[in-house]
Amino acid sequence: MTLSHAAKEMGKWCDGVTGVEGSSGYLALIVVTAFGWLWINDSLPFQTNGASKLEEEEEEEIPDPPRNFTITQLRHFDGTVDKRTDEKKPVYLSVNGTVFDVSNGRDFYGPGGPYEVFAGRECGAALATMSFDEKLLDDVSACEKLGVGDRNELENWMEKFEHYRCYPIKGKLVPDDKLPPSDRIISMEELGKYDGNLQDVPEEFAGYGAAPIYVGAGNKVFDMSFGGVPMYGKNGPYQKFAGKDVSRALALMSFDPMDLENTDVSDLEDTKIKVLNDWINTFETKKGYPIVGKLGKENTE
Repeated sequence: MTLSHAAKEMGKWCDGVTGVEGSSGYLALIVVTAFGWLWINDSLPFQTNGASKLEEEEEEEIPDPPRNFTITQLRHFDGTVDKRTDEKKPVYLSVNGTVFDVSNGRDFYGPGGPYEVFAGRECGAALATMSFDEKLLDDVSACEKLGVGDRNELENWMEKFEHYRCYPIKGKLVPDDKLPPSDRIISMEELGKYDGNLQDVPEEFAGYGAAPIYVGAGNKVFDMSFGGVPMYGKNGPYQKFAGKDVSRALALMSFDPMDLENTDVSDLEDTKIKVLNDWINTFETKKGYPIVGKLGKENTE
């Protein structure tokens, strides 16, 4: 059947249905008009604007900025079910201090996998020597003691994870012996240096994945770069707290500039002091932010 013959047959069918001779022309006009209305109103699913909107919706989320991990924090990311959420936790592991998200390799590194012992652990030396010896886990310094052959094998694992498997790098593992002592006295001047605005890691913190972010609460100074960069880092919702003793602001749950600058809590009632201590407990126990010094004042706890 030719195109012209098909058009004639369609015209006869339209005339028969509508009882109006030449109605196919009106039908065509209606279709064209409707198509034009949909186009103008961005309602066509294949239209350029619609496609760009779909692309925007499917655009990947912006990854979190690099962070630091303590040994204890890293242990949390072992792929098991989180009792608080009933959801599976991500699977992270560290290779020579670089923390990878290997959740896409959950069958290998997650619970029940052949390498599950490495989940949530530093395992660079163990991978390089193909050993499951517990003594080699959580020991970044063991990587420095490897022989030439094992060192090459370690570098091969690093390249495999980063470029072949394309596992996302989440940050750096900072061993406990590389953390500042928790009993050192930190002056207000030093506290103010680490206000979330540093983009580069200072030389004295070589091995960190993110510059320190200090927050004073009670008599303790916490480093929020160990998981709190999006909140306390540059342009974060709580960056106003960074580089300050915010004991009073936390106790009062306040962003008032006067409370941010005033460190005195002696005039606050017991209920407010309890709020402050609850925040300190959250920082220390729930979040696991390391204590990197103290303010040298009477403890509020």
